[in-house]
Amino acid sequence: MQETKRVSTHDSLKAVSYKLFEVISDELDVNTAYVAQKGSKAMKVISSFNKDHFIVPEGFQVTYDGSHCRLIIQNDEGVMHTNNLGSFNLTKDMEVTEQLKVKGYLGVTLRDYYGNIFGTLCVMDKEEKDFTDKDIHFLKNMAEVLSYIIHLDNTIADIDLLSVPIIPIKKGLAILSLQGNINEERSQKILEDTLSYAAKNSSESFIIDLSQIVLLENRFPDVLRNLVLGLNIMGIKVMMTGLPPWLVKMQEVRDHLTDLQTEYVVDIESALNNIGYTLEK
Repeated sequence: MQETKRVSTHDSLKAVSYKLFEVISDELDVNTAYVAQKGSKAMKVISSFNKDHFIVPEGFQVTYDGSHCRLIIQNDEGVMHTNNLGSFNLTKDMEVTEQLKVKGYLGVTLRDYYGNIFGTLCVMDKEEKDFTDKDIHFLKNMAEVLSYIIHLDNTIADIDLLSVPIIPIKKGLAILSLQGNINEERSQKILEDTLSYAAKNSSESFIIDLSQIVLLENRFPDVLRNLVLGLNIMGIKVMMTGLPPWLVKMQEVRDHLTDLQTEYVVDIESALNNIGYTLEK
């Protein structure tokens, strides 16, 4: 699956985590608390708190395979802790352990509302810390609170993308820019709104731009097939632009694209040129 590209900037998650971090630090008697988001290749710290010693900055990234977070996420219990990273057999030889120079460490898996892995919620300290079952339970509860905030951020992002961005260029010509994840609800709205627009405006050509599309669980959205078919039946010429390389590399996607009766061009300017329009400064 491609690296996380969700439109959400997780502003609510950051705001809430900042308020929780001080509580977590006091409760567990640790210097640092942070939330790291999992990408396809790396873990990235998106919010952090450092009480006395500056250890983990926001934006700090570690490759997934070389991160402590991998050990948390791959653990069946969704937790990893040690009183000393430098002597713990799973972490003592890791580059990031030497880089951070901390000892006490506790991390739990952070999931979204639907149970999908978002990343991790972790704490650490320069001194040795013996974390109890109570401590682990507390941090898991904090992670559960944050999961609802992740859901809120994602919902806000999806609402922003729910509208169908049709850009009229000239009579008979419009551009449909598909952005973000396209779930079932959004698919129906895209299909209905686009076909309705095409009929009301006597469209002759439609350019569908896919440069900002994000696949949900690597599934190519069926709405594209239905949309192109519907426009074709209406006698409307369809062109697709902005196909990202990661999308074209997927065999299932190539199969879908091959079956569509449409023309593929590099970008919107090329599509306009093919129709007979030119962009001028």
